[in-house]
Amino acid sequence: MDNQPILSIRNLTKKFGGLTAVNNVDLDVYPGEVVALLGDNGAGKSTLIKCVSGVHSYSSGSIIFQGERVNFSDPIEARDRGIETIYQDLALANNLDVAGNIFLGREKEKPTIFGPLVRSLDDKFMVEKSAEALESLHVQIPSLRAPIETLSGGQRQAVAIARAVYWDAKLMIMDEPTNNLGVPEQKKVLELIDRLRERGVPVVLISHNLPDVFAVADRLVVMHRGRKVTEKQIKDTNSEEVVQYMVGALDDTREAAHAGYA
Repeated sequence: MDNQPILSIRNLTKKFGGLTAVNNVDLDVYPGEVVALLGDNGAGKSTLIKCVSGVHSYSSGSIIFQGERVNFSDPIEARDRGIETIYQDLALANNLDVAGNIFLGREKEKPTIFGPLVRSLDDKFMVEKSAEALESLHVQIPSLRAPIETLSGGQRQAVAIARAVYWDAKLMIMDEPTNNLGVPEQKKVLELIDRLRERGVPVVLISHNLPDVFAVADRLVVMHRGRKVTEKQIKDTNSEEVVQYMVGALDDTREAAHAGYA
């Protein structure tokens, strides 16, 4: 693993009026690792990743991405820098086919005999490159021409991941990627996360599914009421202990503060 983090968050705070949704959080993510971000509903984990991905501007602190301080104005700016975020709704266009979704917003055009006044999409190029991206992840989809809405949940996740891979993602954020999937499709998504790790693409995985987390993550961070309450290597903890952190029964920061007064 590279000894320099690709993402470094320091003292990050996000306030909505009088509500502090993220409170003084630190987090590093290194190339080629999978970091699980855990917490109960309202813990602040989704707000934290939305600060990273350009949905929200943060109130204070800093985000360093690839060695440069950033505060993205919108998700397009974050995506252009190499941060790809896959939310539960996947942001796929149901009426488009696989290639249309992989190139959504970044369509490849080809010259026409009418010059620049008439635009034409290079469908052949987009289908070929989409097939290559899926093949690189060992994903098989019967027809790249089929509308996205006809694919299974796991296949749709694969398309979203392939899109990020094709556009050379430097960091992947995945929000509940196995939610509402059957067990076989959950397994396929976890295999895709492993392949991203093999390619050196770090993944921040938000999940309530602890078996998934322990199957694929290298490290986990637990948030509770906006604060980071623990950070542990997967090998050094277990599901029962993690749940205690998630519900607030355990809190390393509180214990450290008490030790300081001892």
